[in-house]
Amino acid sequence: MIRYALVCEHDHEFEGWFGKSADFDDQQARGLVECPVCASRAVRKQIMAPAVAGTKRQRGVGADQPLTRAMMMETMRKLREHVIDTFDDVGDGFADEARAIHEGRADQRGIYGQATSEEVRDLVEDGVPIAPMPPEPVKKNDLN
Repeated sequence: MIRYALVCEHDHEFEGWFGKSADFDDQQARGLVECPVCASRAVRKQIMAPAVAGTKRQRGVGADQPLTRAMMMETMRKLREHVIDTFDDVGDGFADEARAIHEGRADQRGIYGQATSEEVRDLVEDGVPIAPMPPEPVKKNDLN
């Protein structure tokens, strides 16, 4: 597997994993690579330093990695909980309400809800500050 640092035309940075180096070019040509934030298909590779294999300790794989992952998951859970507890759920009217707040037609406040990829792309293109909500934690009963 090859990991590429990618960026869309709106400067959203993300990464993509491909089976071999030609897979990115092939998928890009077929319009299959898109930004997870704004759904733009104008995506390019960023300059990256190559990964060099070493010992487990050099790569950072060790006893602290599960702890780091657990801390990240707990932080995302708390953030999601905070948003749900303190922001207004505007449901599928999120795009309209976010735009109204941005343009001063609605009171400034924290909101969350749902939007289509096209609505998200339009909001980002228009400079409306939005961010994806952390995902719901996986329930232990749903794990294998």
